[in-house]
Amino acid sequence: MNDVDPAAIAHTVVWGGFALAFIFGAVANKTNFCTMGAVSDMVNMGDWGRMRMWLLAIAVAILGASALQLAGLVDLSKSLYVGANFPWLSYLVGGLAFGVGMTLGSGCASKTLIRIGGGSLKSVVVFVFLAIAAYVTLKGLFGAFRAAVLDPVALHLPAGQDLPSLLAHAFGADKRSMLMLAAALVAGLLLVFVFIDREFRRNFDGILGGVIVGLVVIGGWYVSGKLGYLAEDPNTLQEAFVATNSGRLESLSFVAPQAYLLELLMFWTDTTRVVTFGIASALGVVAGSAAYALASGNFRWESFRDPKDTANHMLGGVLMGFGGVTATGCTVGQGITGFSTLALGSMLTFLAIVAGSALTMKWQYARMLREA
Repeated sequence: MNDVDPAAIAHTVVWGGFALAFIFGAVANKTNFCTMGAVSDMVNMGDWGRMRMWLLAIAVAILGASALQLAGLVDLSKSLYVGANFPWLSYLVGGLAFGVGMTLGSGCASKTLIRIGGGSLKSVVVFVFLAIAAYVTLKGLFGAFRAAVLDPVALHLPAGQDLPSLLAHAFGADKRSMLMLAAALVAGLLLVFVFIDREFRRNFDGILGGVIVGLVVIGGWYVSGKLGYLAEDPNTLQEAFVATNSGRLESLSFVAPQAYLLELLMFWTDTTRVVTFGIASALGVVAGSAAYALASGNFRWESFRDPKDTANHMLGGVLMGFGGVTATGCTVGQGITGFSTLALGSMLTFLAIVAGSALTMKWQYARMLREA
């Protein structure tokens, strides 16, 4: 252990996160990977193409994360998503708030970063308000409300809230076998739904986006959970996951990292503030999206059309910042990364985000008809 250099490992984790997110940003820009757009297409046009792309990413992430777990390369039980505490009210309220916010803000947290890379000044404003609200929910006024009112409303699941642990506990079965069963069943059902549609089977961008996003999430688990893992940190003599804000293994998530990025910029001269996996991944998405936008000639400056549009995006950013932290993740953080652990909280948050977004779109459409 004397030869272990945590600084070198942190360097690997940070640059690994940046590289993975760079790929995510470029591919998401090219394929128009957008969870808010997926819900919009589904609700307003009955088009499930982009929703199938999102579900494909989830299925790929489940299979890959489960394979890493079964191979003993990572231990997902040490992630944020699968603990015994199940704060269902936080998942519901946070997910609904995030769904409303991403609709008002023209895209979720990851789409905000993608749009910044493509030249959207509107998304820069969303980023600022999202990051501030996320920080306030982590450590400030909103955080006091979250901790005092929402988080205590929870169930205690001694076995953990991931599906394999629950099944193993319920049937007295081996958890490894239950992991294989649950991963195959959930991912298999998703893949059947995704590819049963003939039009989607011909959609190259849809398949590319879903597969690459899923693979990038798997890569995130490997980088932070394997390359960044120290069984015994030489400085503390304790187990450690290097260069993550949570102190645990992480993969892609884009709400809290935006708060930590803003914090780093504000306290740059404080040497205790360092670039982490999450911060690097947020920067990587912007860089990857910008690289693709410039290379393809699609880079366009975009601004607000009127004060009402500005207000909607500001409010959307606040709701996403609050909702993403409260629900422990966003459409990627919970909807793909968390879902890949087969955690019930991630599944509940996924449904709440979709519901919040869909209801907001219905309300916007009804208001538009009244004003017509």
